[in-house]
Amino acid sequence: MRVLVVVASKHGSTVGIGEAIADVLRSRGIEAGVFRAGAAPPPARFGAVVLGSAVYTGHWMPEATDWAELHADALRARPVWMFSSGPVGDPPLPAGDAAVDLGDLPGRLRALDHRVFPGRLERHRLGFVERALMTAVHAAEGDFRDWPAVDAWAQGIADELARVHGYAEET
Repeated sequence: MRVLVVVASKHGSTVGIGEAIADVLRSRGIEAGVFRAGAAPPPARFGAVVLGSAVYTGHWMPEATDWAELHADALRARPVWMFSSGPVGDPPLPAGDAAVDLGDLPGRLRALDHRVFPGRLERHRLGFVERALMTAVHAAEGDFRDWPAVDAWAQGIADELARVHGYAEET
């Protein structure tokens, strides 16, 4: 089984989450490749897709939604999992699904799950306007990514592929 992991990331935090998901899948004997949405191949040659994006002002990056829309028919024909990365702080705010407005995209793609993971905010990586916005909203700086939660979610994807979609781990 080949899994395509597609991510849209401005400063690399979401790519890191995508790579961690792919690492877990590979550890379970699943071939997985990570691509940025702007350079991702069509999903036709893959048995499943994990699609994720950084969240800015409550929305996915256009590269991710554009890729999903372009390939919507192919995505509906295979298992799809979605994730969002963005809330920061301890606890991350806004929390859960309130952190992102995906509209009806998960339903239109028949996504099996959508998960929101905390992100990373490092002011030295931001441009002037981004720094000003983060200062105005008093956003907490730091790496808030929850690696155990990412790992558990990716393990669940591997379990689902094995259980429902006919993938059997090589032992």
